[in-house]
Amino acid sequence: MLLAIDAGNTNIVFAVHDGTEIRAEWRAVTETTRTADEYAVMLSPLLGLQGLGFGDLDSAIIATVVPTTLFDLRQFCRRYLKCAPLVIGDPDVDLGIAVLMDRPAAVGADRLVNAVAAHERYTGAVIVVDFGTATTFDIVSENGDYEGGVIAPGANLSAEALHQGAAMLPRVAITRTQNVIGKDTIPAMQAGLYWGYIGLLEGLVRRIKEEYGKPMTVIGTGGLASLFYRQTSVIDHLDPDLTIRGLIQIHARNARKPKA
Repeated sequence: MLLAIDAGNTNIVFAVHDGTEIRAEWRAVTETTRTADEYAVMLSPLLGLQGLGFGDLDSAIIATVVPTTLFDLRQFCRRYLKCAPLVIGDPDVDLGIAVLMDRPAAVGADRLVNAVAAHERYTGAVIVVDFGTATTFDIVSENGDYEGGVIAPGANLSAEALHQGAAMLPRVAITRTQNVIGKDTIPAMQAGLYWGYIGLLEGLVRRIKEEYGKPMTVIGTGGLASLFYRQTSVIDHLDPDLTIRGLIQIHARNARKPKA
């Protein structure tokens, strides 16, 4: 079985794939100081709840945008799964797509993995909107090429910046408000964050489509995608497992490659 690991700035996701389907998936807070042994202590009981153990896992793939996590994730795979993981960004890992950027190596691993999965599932050109620590808008051509994108502050990051930068404003949760006009500080902040983010989303998607000049399907993924999905018509599909599916697809592609 395959262990797919998606390490983001806020959360790290572990998923077990048995060759046919995703058997289990877990999300934890990303801790840059967590050791290989601590990953094992965390995952061992979770696997046990599914009737699995480390012995059932014989391969792994990692995508991380937090470089300091990579050493211990590699060590965890080598020590407990007895395998060397594939790592998105390593020169010998074939993504199966072209990265049409000025500096391809600088593109976040998660963004490339999303592009692979989006092209596999959806036809035509695609915009992948990933609602994470940052909200990214990634452009995938009808041929599957990664063509660039937009990076905006994530909704939670915006809320924290508002709290940190203004002495009188409290920390608030991102939530949909019934009204845009708030009658107190907290609902006013929540309205600005939520409906302001809807405006950012709709405005950027519209401008991307105008600049691209072709029909595009918009896919929403990431932790906060479901919060915004039903409040705007610009997101065509909600796909929470997009990144994990991309990792599974890339692993399968590279497993089929003949050994040099």
